[in-house]
Amino acid sequence: MKDIIITTQFSAFANSSELPIEIQNLMEQAIEIRKKAYAPYSKFRVGCALLLDNNQIILGSNQENAAFPSGLCAERVAVFQAGARFPDATILKMAITAASDTNTTSSPIPPCGACRQAIAEYEIKQELPIEIYFMGEIGPVYKSDSLKNLLPFMFDKNFL
Repeated sequence: MKDIIITTQFSAFANSSELPIEIQNLMEQAIEIRKKAYAPYSKFRVGCALLLDNNQIILGSNQENAAFPSGLCAERVAVFQAGARFPDATILKMAITAASDTNTTSSPIPPCGACRQAIAEYEIKQELPIEIYFMGEIGPVYKSDSLKNLLPFMFDKNFL
């Protein structure tokens, strides 16, 4: 037996005002779209803003459904919309923010597992990493230079 040690590295910003201006603007759009999430069941709203290499910004918010598995997270709404509208574009940066209607979220909230897999598919497809910035409603923002930091053992087409 041998041990496999995996290390990841993130950048931590005290709050969104420490972010580069371009990312502050992207996060502000994620915050605005988060407010439009349809979350009557979880009361947990998520917003996502993507910056594409063609300078388009694509927005997504979570969309719930009474048949819980039928809903969709903000990250997948945005990523799939980018893929449908701009199939040849590269996703450069992603800003994610999450807030609860019942309490203040003050820790960075990363994408769920299903969203990580969807983001991984696009990162692999485009052969370029996606910078991912994520935060709660307030407080620190974490930056990952690639989805690989969040999902080191990625499942991809090579396993099929």
